[in-house]
Amino acid sequence: MESRDLELGEVLTAAEAAPPGESVDVVAHDLQKRLGAEQVSFLFVDLIGQRLVRLAAADTETADLAEAVDLQGSVYDSVLRSQLQHVEPDGQGDLLVITPVTNRGDCIGVLEVTLQSADDAVLRQVRDAAHALAYIIVTDRRFTDLYHLGGRTTQTSLAAEIQHQLLPSAPCCEAPQFTLAAGLVPADDIGGDTYDYTLDRDTLHLSITDAMGHDTSSALLATLLVGALRQARRSGCDALRQARHAHQALLSHDLGLATGQLLCVSLDTGLCELVNAGHPRPLLLRDGKVEEVRLFANLPFGVVAPTAYRLQELQLRPGDRLILLTDGMQEREAAAVDLASIVRDTRALHPREAVRSLTAAVLDTCRGSLRDDATVLILDWHGNRLPSESKPPDSDEPRRPTP
Repeated sequence: MESRDLELGEVLTAAEAAPPGESVDVVAHDLQKRLGAEQVSFLFVDLIGQRLVRLAAADTETADLAEAVDLQGSVYDSVLRSQLQHVEPDGQGDLLVITPVTNRGDCIGVLEVTLQSADDAVLRQVRDAAHALAYIIVTDRRFTDLYHLGGRTTQTSLAAEIQHQLLPSAPCCEAPQFTLAAGLVPADDIGGDTYDYTLDRDTLHLSITDAMGHDTSSALLATLLVGALRQARRSGCDALRQARHAHQALLSHDLGLATGQLLCVSLDTGLCELVNAGHPRPLLLRDGKVEEVRLFANLPFGVVAPTAYRLQELQLRPGDRLILLTDGMQEREAAAVDLASIVRDTRALHPREAVRSLTAAVLDTCRGSLRDDATVLILDWHGNRLPSESKPPDSDEPRRPTP
């Protein structure tokens, strides 16, 4: 069959007209029409990041199979890590083409297509189709539980279900000035930890929090905390006012205490304003050296005591990697993990892969059984596109404004 270029408008129009659970069908039909594709399926990463779940097009022989594929060590793992298209013979005279489906650095899954033949132009069109599928899925998953349901390859606790609704829809984000990625383990039975981020015109907002307690009690406390922080942030508050608002919310409802770290990063200058509410200090990788950022720690949110949160500053430089942690990455058996060494050893990796290395090390040390949530968020600062506009000072230590 003679191929023709992807008409993105046609695909998006067809996707909008179809039910939200049939995104793969829309892309499959397009690839069959244009390229003569024989088998098309989308494999998406499950909740805990250990398996892929196959979602085949409705008109294929495997459409009704809810196949789960182990991710670790597989060709799919290699494709997701490298973000490169993979082509291999399928053993039956055709070609198997596996292409990453990624949106702004968020690895959603892979598109798997079987073709009779493929030249460079055809492979480019498959990549274009995968790119379109990423945007379609990001839109459609707001309207269906298909991807949530399929991603449950293990039993999920109520606390985990509550807290996953508090997290950003994507654990990774890329922009010209930065790349960030986050991970939380154990993802299927958590209670307490959250991370959050959002991007406006001139500021990147970050937070990492740990609500004290266990099970649903900590999940409910985390819900109150994240809700208060988002309410303040969306009202235009800076990190200091967000901290004060969250503290008052916990005092008013008397559900418990929580630690947290709030950051506002200027996209123009890399100046980072921080508030530390009794939270573990961040690590900073700069010029090959890993050091703990020397922050003053205020009392946790919700402590019944006079407290005045302090706004501190850290000047980020192009090439910096900032690592935010919860205490689950450092407590008990996890304390045996040399986090600084892993941060150094993974400095060349994408933050997404560095997060996986850090959480995997903690899980391995604890033999897969963590007594507390362990969360890590990594921010790579690339700097403004016009470096002459930003000249950071020499001092690494956060500056504390005079009250």
